Amino acid sequence: MAYSEGGESLDLSQESARIFAALREAYDQGHLSSGKLDLNNTTRAGLSTKLQELDSDNLVDSLSVSEFSLHYDEVANKILDYRNQHSGMIHDFAELGELGISSTVSQMLSEETYLSDFVVISVESVGPKVGQELRTRARNAIFFSLIGMLLYIALRFRWIYGLAAIVALFHDVFITIGVFSLTGLEISLTVVAALLTLVGYSINDTIVVFDRVRENQKLMRRSDLYAIINSSINQTLNRTIMTSGMTFVAVLSLYLLGGQVLRGFSVALVVGIIVVTYSSIAIASPIVLWWQDFKNRRAT
Repeated sequence: MAYSEGGESLDLSQESARIFAALREAYDQGHLSSGKLDLNNTTRAGLSTKLQELDSDNLVDSLSVSEFSLHYDEVANKILDYRNQHSGMIHDFAELGELGISSTVSQMLSEETYLSDFVVISVESVGPKVGQELRTRARNAIFFSLIGMLLYIALRFRWIYGLAAIVALFHDVFITIGVFSLTGLEISLTVVAALLTLVGYSINDTIVVFDRVRENQKLMRRSDLYAIINSSINQTLNRTIMTSGMTFVAVLSLYLLGGQVLRGFSVALVVGIIVVTYSSIAIASPIVLWWQDFKNRRAT
């Protein structure tokens, strides 16, 4: 089904209104039928209009229309500025006496308005177009980072090393995303940031092994590639376990103590660190060995 931009905005506004109505139903049950204004969730324009209707200071006959509106606009601004400076909520009408407004206004507000037990500080909505743009940017960020790493490793080592590292990276990212798919967790921008972090961590771990392979090829000239790779992995294994182990402890603490906001980010890192640790050993290096064996079989 196709939606116009105006239709999307209308749908989002209606959804926000339904959420606000549900909050009022849960927290303001006793005030729903009173028709009173919620002082903790009203807007400046709404409060100013209410103050002008009540006209607690009896100014309608003594001021011009513009001066009358300006007076109550200033009163509304004082009240809402105070509310916004105190976590967006007024807890008691007695607090209005500290704002320099007349006692008649304070008294009338205590009679004609009420203070709800919840406050909606802001409303943010992400429509389909914005979501598609975020998805496209995330895909492009991961794709171009992989291409850059492939080129770097191909120039630093050989092209097969770069290809093996990229295959290991895809493996790490796909396994992590698969966990999110199986558990139903949301893939947000923080999760994308975690995936990019894993990409950098994985390529660093893989390069450490490949760099040791390159050094051992010069030192172990009489050995075959299998022995060289096996020796290189054994030499870097202690470093890999120690580094990954300490990182895992850190991200596990983030998962346990970081709260709901960081839950997706920490889950991606907890899963990713485990996957990355074995991919550089059990996936990237065997691909290089497989390619060498394939070339040798073709040569014979």
